[in-house]
Amino acid sequence: MQNNLVMTSSPHLRDHSSTQRIMQEVCLALLPAGIAGVIIFGWSALMLICVSVATCVLSEFVWEKLTKRTVTIGDWSAVVTGLLLAYNLPANAPWWLAVVGGVIAIVLVKQMFGGIGSNFMNPALTARAILFVSWSALMSSYPQSNFVVDATTSATPLGLLSKGVSGVNFMDLLLGNCGGVLGETCKLAILVGGIYLCVRKIADWRIPVSFIATVFVCYLIKDGAEMAIYQVFAGGLIFGAFFMATDYVTSPITPKGQVVYGVVLGVLTGIFRLWGASPEGVSYAIILSNLLVPMIEKVTLPTAFGKEGKKA
Repeated sequence: MQNNLVMTSSPHLRDHSSTQRIMQEVCLALLPAGIAGVIIFGWSALMLICVSVATCVLSEFVWEKLTKRTVTIGDWSAVVTGLLLAYNLPANAPWWLAVVGGVIAIVLVKQMFGGIGSNFMNPALTARAILFVSWSALMSSYPQSNFVVDATTSATPLGLLSKGVSGVNFMDLLLGNCGGVLGETCKLAILVGGIYLCVRKIADWRIPVSFIATVFVCYLIKDGAEMAIYQVFAGGLIFGAFFMATDYVTSPITPKGQVVYGVVLGVLTGIFRLWGASPEGVSYAIILSNLLVPMIEKVTLPTAFGKEGKKA
């Protein structure tokens, strides 16, 4: 007689999701921002994306071959890292910068800590931070949009604001008609991809919503509604909230923890933007918050069913 009851230990899979399918969906969600980046900045943006993705995939393959580990490039996680890294670089960055960043992200941050699921910081963001410290001039030189004649728009909106220059208007921020890194300028494309991730339940809405809402409230209290809206749509906040902060490996899994994590991200971003040397702050807020995730999960871990709480 066939035995239809199989008992196994946890964890139990509740659907047919796989790492490969999840990563492919993330790539699909990143596609609108990539297309927008190529349209806004030209074919150099496409070359940078290709070099970054190829470097990340090749780095993972070579490292796993050299260390005699199972080759995991088929799970598409290296492709996602390559896309995220490219989107965090200026579109006019030299190709070798993407190569160096790809090796740092995959080998130093991901593989040396055990591969996918073992890294404690976001690989692409960590690589970006290292590149920024090492080659700050290249990482802070932004090309003009193909649709803008005024050369001053090559600076980021937050950079202009920090220098006392009037900010870019809302429609330019929404459509990407402003300076910035390759994948963060067109907020409309980012929102399309981010909402897709949440609808498909690839990303949990609690993290981006609490992150963005916290930054909005901080600036609403300090400078009013107009500046709060500007701070949300300027810079890499929306891109970071949907595609970086929601990384499965480096973000909390508990619902309460995700909200706390988002609030911490928002507060840190506000602090870095207000008093930091850089007008941005999202990258460093996410990296620092990644280190706080174990503590956040410990504090917000729900009580197990049937277990008594602390007695008064």
